Amino acid sequence: MTVTSFHAPHAPGARRRTLERSGVRLTGHVLLLLALAGLSPTSAPAQGGRTTIILLGTGTPIPDPDREGPGVAIVVDSVAYLFDAGTGIVRRASAAARAGILALQPPRLGHVFLTHLHSDHTLGLNDVMFTPWIQGRRAPLEVFGPPGTQRLVSSIEQGNVEDIRERIASAGGPSAEGYRGNVHEIAEGEVFRDARVTVRAFRVPHSAWKTAFGYRIQTPDRTIVISGDARANPAIARECNGCDVLIHEVYSDAGFASMSPSRQPYHAQAHTSATQLGEIATAARPGVLVLYHQLYFGSTDEQLLVEVRSTFAGKVVSGRDLQRF
Repeated sequence: MTVTSFHAPHAPGARRRTLERSGVRLTGHVLLLLALAGLSPTSAPAQGGRTTIILLGTGTPIPDPDREGPGVAIVVDSVAYLFDAGTGIVRRASAAARAGILALQPPRLGHVFLTHLHSDHTLGLNDVMFTPWIQGRRAPLEVFGPPGTQRLVSSIEQGNVEDIRERIASAGGPSAEGYRGNVHEIAEGEVFRDARVTVRAFRVPHSAWKTAFGYRIQTPDRTIVISGDARANPAIARECNGCDVLIHEVYSDAGFASMSPSRQPYHAQAHTSATQLGEIATAARPGVLVLYHQLYFGSTDEQLLVEVRSTFAGKVVSGRDLQRF
C-alpha cells in the first residue's frame, strides 16, 4: 500500500478524515494506525539524510483527543532532541519508536528544550523526567529553558520524592540519577552544540511573558526553525532566512473574528494569525512551512490553510501528531 497524500482536519468537531488519493472516508483512529505503521502523509527525508522531524504533539490547552500537547522531536542519526514537553509526549515518542524511529525509545530521551513555561508546553516534563528513567535511562535529563526552569524542575523532583525513594530502593530498581533534571537556564544565543546539532535560542514576544524563545536548529543536512508560542514578529524571518523547515504556531483569522471580543486582545498579543503567518513565511522563505499548535476557534483546517495561502505562495502543511518531515 502506498499513501502519497491525505488530508486530516483536526478542527474541533471534525470526526472523520479524507484520504485524498482514493476518496475513502477514514476515522481518526485509522489514521493514527497509519501513522504508527510509518505511512506518513509527507515525504520522509531523502534517502541518506541524517535528520528527521517528528511532530509528537500539535495541540493547545484545548483538550483535543486527536492532538497531544506541543512537542517536536528532531532526530539526527540515532539521537533525539525534544522541543517542548506537552501532555502525552512520551507515549507519542514511544509510538514513533514502534514505527521505526528507535532514537525515540523512552530510555533514549536525554535532551529537552523548552520555549517558555506555559503549562501546555511543560505538563509533560514530569513524564520526560520519570518515565524514561523507570524504563532504564541512567543519566539525568538535560533540560534547557528560560529563567524559572530550575524552579519548575526542582518542584517536580521534590513533589515526587517518595516515589523516587521507593523505586530506587526496590529490587532491581532504576538508577539513582536518571530521574534528575540537569537544568540550563538560557539566554538568547547559542545554547547547545554537539557533533550533530547546534541550537540557537532567540527571543519572541508572547503575551505578557518576560522570556519566551524560538529555536533555530542546525544539523548536518537541514536548518529548522521552531517558533514556540509567539505573536507576529520579525525574529522568525531573520532566523529562518531560507531555512529548510519552519514550524510555526497559528490561529485562524475567521475563527478569531467569531470569538468573544473580550478575549480577542489576549490572543492577538499571544499568537500569530494565519494571514500574518503567511506574510512572515513569505519573508522567511522556508522550504516548507509546517503549522502546529493550531487554534481554530471553531474554524476548520481547510479554512486555516486558505488563510495562510492568501499571503504565502510556498509549500505549507497543517501538521498533526506523529507526522514526519
